[in-house]
Amino acid sequence: MSDKKEEFNKHNYSADSIQALEGMEHVRMRPSMYIGDVGTRGLHHLVYEVVDNSIDEALAGHCDNITVTINEDNSITTEDDGRGIPVDLHKKEGVSALEVVMTKIGAGGKFDKDSYKVSGGLHGVGVSCVNALSEHLKATVYRGGKIYEQEYERGKAMYPVKAVGDTDKRGTTVTFKPDATIFTQTLEYSYDTLASRLRELAYLNKGITVHLIDKRHKKDDGEFEGETFYSEEGLKEFIKFLDGNREPLMREVISFEGEKNGVPVEVAMIYNTSYAENLHSYVNNINTHEGGTHLSGFRRGLTHTLKKYADASGMLDKLKFDIAGDDFREGLTAIISVKVQEPQFEGQTKTKLGNREVSASVSQAVSEMLTDYLEEHPDDAKTIVQKVILAAQARHAAQKARDMVQRKTVMSIGGLPGKLSDCSEQDPAKCEVFLVEGDSAGGTAKQGRDRAFQAILPLRGKILNVEKAMTHKVFENEEIKNIFTALGVTIGTEEDSKALNLSKLRYHKVVIMCDADIDGSHISTLILTFFFRYMKELIENGHIYIATPPLYLVKKGAKKQYAWSDKERDEIVEGFGDGSKIQRYKGLGEMNAEQLWDTTMNPEFRTMRLVQIDNGGEADRIFSMLMGDEVPPRREFIEKNAIYANIDA
Repeated sequence: MSDKKEEFNKHNYSADSIQALEGMEHVRMRPSMYIGDVGTRGLHHLVYEVVDNSIDEALAGHCDNITVTINEDNSITTEDDGRGIPVDLHKKEGVSALEVVMTKIGAGGKFDKDSYKVSGGLHGVGVSCVNALSEHLKATVYRGGKIYEQEYERGKAMYPVKAVGDTDKRGTTVTFKPDATIFTQTLEYSYDTLASRLRELAYLNKGITVHLIDKRHKKDDGEFEGETFYSEEGLKEFIKFLDGNREPLMREVISFEGEKNGVPVEVAMIYNTSYAENLHSYVNNINTHEGGTHLSGFRRGLTHTLKKYADASGMLDKLKFDIAGDDFREGLTAIISVKVQEPQFEGQTKTKLGNREVSASVSQAVSEMLTDYLEEHPDDAKTIVQKVILAAQARHAAQKARDMVQRKTVMSIGGLPGKLSDCSEQDPAKCEVFLVEGDSAGGTAKQGRDRAFQAILPLRGKILNVEKAMTHKVFENEEIKNIFTALGVTIGTEEDSKALNLSKLRYHKVVIMCDADIDGSHISTLILTFFFRYMKELIENGHIYIATPPLYLVKKGAKKQYAWSDKERDEIVEGFGDGSKIQRYKGLGEMNAEQLWDTTMNPEFRTMRLVQIDNGGEADRIFSMLMGDEVPPRREFIEKNAIYANIDA
């Protein structure tokens, strides 16, 4: 990092570097405008915003270590060894620069191009939003041999910045406790969710050490739970981590790192034996779920270079049809990371890069990277082209199967699956369909539902594991054809052969309802894998839910109460006293229609879990692990995460 430090040290990072853009009056009133939502995702987003400030210091060459601690009370402490937020007087605001950063929306050194070349996060709104949405926040700055601190309540300073001691350290420490009046759903942080994001940041910013400590849990040796994330090779290691459960087709990861047309570009990719395409793109460490110009540049560079090589090799001479862009990406896992000084974001969730100049930079980088690799590794090159040819042949077979699905889908109501019990409501926004495991439970659900807005589609047994099936086999599967037909959606547009036609979606709530046991969990995972691989837009747009039927019914005389966990069951039994009788529901079919309605289907009392993708790379890795061929990592995951599980040898 020494070169970066020399480049940036010529600029004086002081109070004058901080620019206040606007007030923060609306943050507490409209928090979702700033952090997405006030549920689990928004709660974790607070941590990311503070960490992003430390990452920006690292990108500028001034920080090597970042530590995130989950404290016993679910407050969060982040520490870094950067330069420390300036504390001298801000001329325009008349208070310390630290107070300006912490209490003014849009205030930060990120808007001063001399202080930060690139930055992530919400572009300057981050740490002040965290402050506004915390019941208490304390900032400690180690700078110029002194320790400074200031505390805040719900975004307002409790006292002016004060010096509290001497130090030879440097950096910034922030401890905050999210406001319970805003985050009413939960205040509990997920270790795995934070670990996933911090691991991702370590891969995206090689050479930075990121520590995670969880003071809520101690290990057998008395130490707190925790991990340290550090990457020497960056995206190359990231690819190996994501593809750890897949069989590679090549001996090594293809990678590129450099600057093209003034844009820093880092790319890594590998082909595997699967049939899924997994592309992950980032801009200034932000995961661009909707892609953008950097992703289109990657696709163009990949297709052009591979097509040119395949044509020259003569391997396509006997092929009777053209190779499509999709064929070059089957079984491909790739990560594209660019750093852009002034990123322009578009799309529904503002995660689509719009900077046109980036496309050519990435395309050029990919073309150079691939050309060199293919020339130096002729055996791997031949394997890749053979994979592309097989993909093209499978695509033609899949198109025929897909056309069958499309023809069934566009037919009138008579073309709907025979097992579907539809609802009478015509407005899709008011309609929900339950995908129910088995005919028995399906029959109970049909009797218990509200026919006005609830439809039932029974599924026979375990649907196809799409993780291990070729595309045309997926579209030929009867249960999957029924799902497509019932939902009314089609795959494939002129612009994108894998895009989903969401405008035809017949139900805006698609609910997976399976038994509360191991088999039910397996079937739920099979269905979720299908949606993730073939209908990801349904998940991204908030249409997929999981029903949560109760595990127990506790009775004593005329009193009865349902329980969704062993702990809840024990609490009810203790409250009822001696003589309580417990009924364990092993399956949905064991409930009568009235019980199923009361506990699982009635919108007034039910609990449904919305399926969200917080981290696309981590979701991809877990699905490939759970549904792929590798047994040991799946066994380890189940043993760690299952409440009850019988692991076969």
